[in-house]
Amino acid sequence: MKKNSKIGFILCGLLAVALVLTAGCTGGGGGDAQPTEQKSITIGYVLWDSEIASTNVVKQVFEKAGYDVTITAVDAAPLYQAIVSGDVDCTVSAWLPRTQKAYMDEYGDQLDFVGKNLEGAKIGLVVPTYVTIDSIEEMNEVKDKFDGKIVGIDAGAGVVNNAEDAIEEYGLDYDLVYSSSAGMAASLKKAVDRAEWIVVTGWTPHWKFSRWDLKYLEDPKGVFGGEEYLGTLARPGLAEDDPEAYAILERFYWTPEDMESVMLDIEDGMSHEDAAKKWIDAHPDQVNAWLGKA
Repeated sequence: MKKNSKIGFILCGLLAVALVLTAGCTGGGGGDAQPTEQKSITIGYVLWDSEIASTNVVKQVFEKAGYDVTITAVDAAPLYQAIVSGDVDCTVSAWLPRTQKAYMDEYGDQLDFVGKNLEGAKIGLVVPTYVTIDSIEEMNEVKDKFDGKIVGIDAGAGVVNNAEDAIEEYGLDYDLVYSSSAGMAASLKKAVDRAEWIVVTGWTPHWKFSRWDLKYLEDPKGVFGGEEYLGTLARPGLAEDDPEAYAILERFYWTPEDMESVMLDIEDGMSHEDAAKKWIDAHPDQVNAWLGKA
């Protein structure tokens, strides 16, 4: 027993020496090797179906680049404030030049406009195609058919602010009902299922145009503006602090059809994450281009 104990002690001593020598070699001779710092980025977005789709796609693109990604949903005004203060690094949710004009007017010179990430967007008042009027100017004539209501989304959203302006500009005898993106879509579905008249605040891209036959009411006064685009915004200093992340944001660009395909999968019951992954898996060349690997 004593002989075995002595041998065991010697072996333990040799092992300890080996571990010390090994540790001394891993630092390239200096012994001061530091672990690689985890890259991270925070992305803010508004809770519109379109921005849920785009933000989840961008999240997974950054994860492919090795980032730990946090996505944070906030209303539009707090989102701009968070970018300016640096509480979030970026967003791909800026609807411009009309929808979020007020926020750009207030905060635009305090943040970094990275570029456009989608073109061909639009906002306005939307009705089913079986509705027999074609212009906002005709709405007062058929007020009873619409029950005197315009179904909106969350208060403070750009399209809702424009709807409030439209009520004033056109002298509409209507109440604007504040809801949410999901609430608006549910009201629209209920009305279409019953072939009832309804007018909602709408925007393109959105899955509802793939699901139902809808149309925008003409806006001769231009209250809702013309064609919109979606912009990417970054906090001051991101380009210098993390050139890799900034370059990914610069390269991110897709089409309304791309976005709508993700949105429709989510509406059909797929999780946000799975819908984004499905699109990413189906478009490897585009994703590699965003990552700078093309």
